[in-house]
Amino acid sequence: MGSGELQDFTGFLGRRSYFGHGPKSSACGTSNAAQEPDLAMLLTVTHLSEIRDAFRAHKPNVLSREGRSEAAVALVFREIAGNTEVLFIERAQHPDDPWSGHMAFPGGRRDSIDSNPRDAAERETREEVGLDLAKAEFLGPLVDLEGFRDGKKVGLVISSFAFFHPEPEELVISEEVAEALWVPVEFLWEPSRQIDYAYRDSESYPGIKVSPSDRHVVWGLTYRMVQNFLAMIGATSDTSMGPNP
Repeated sequence: MGSGELQDFTGFLGRRSYFGHGPKSSACGTSNAAQEPDLAMLLTVTHLSEIRDAFRAHKPNVLSREGRSEAAVALVFREIAGNTEVLFIERAQHPDDPWSGHMAFPGGRRDSIDSNPRDAAERETREEVGLDLAKAEFLGPLVDLEGFRDGKKVGLVISSFAFFHPEPEELVISEEVAEALWVPVEFLWEPSRQIDYAYRDSESYPGIKVSPSDRHVVWGLTYRMVQNFLAMIGATSDTSMGPNP
């Protein structure tokens, strides 16, 4: 369990604050600016109304479940003083979790009690951060992605679903989560936050640094989901989504 504390982003390539939940520490990352998007165009997609409209028009891909396991995650949005933020978690270290220690959206594998992947995303969000998505507005599905480990498919389909929570309660994180933080949506496309993330020393992947901590770099599977989201709202023309770690 963890409690929340307000951490100020002022002076760190940003303009606002966010709520982080969990302990503080640091790790290493490397920085390299990626291709700069059209910032004038991006100003039109920072508000929830544009995100909501984009999901209404969105036609997500749906992967076959035959012979595959299933997992699901939730993109949870909130508005603070007219500004839109999205919830990320830092997964706790665990030897049996292929995404151990990664930045992610709340979520996990579908259980027998889940009637569908969306139910799994809602249940896992409640278990991991104490957030009840029954009180949230369902915006829609985002994308189905293949799960990879060491560049190979693992027979897993990960579905992502978006929600807007008008009054999210204080987050209560479980032992599966090291930290949870609300991140301003525009951080996801700010050029200064696009980095090359060093993994296992010899490998490098595109990433997004979403807080002052070098631990808080979105890369891999979650980066691919973020790129799908940005493509949906017109904030990127990159359809490669980066390599599969």
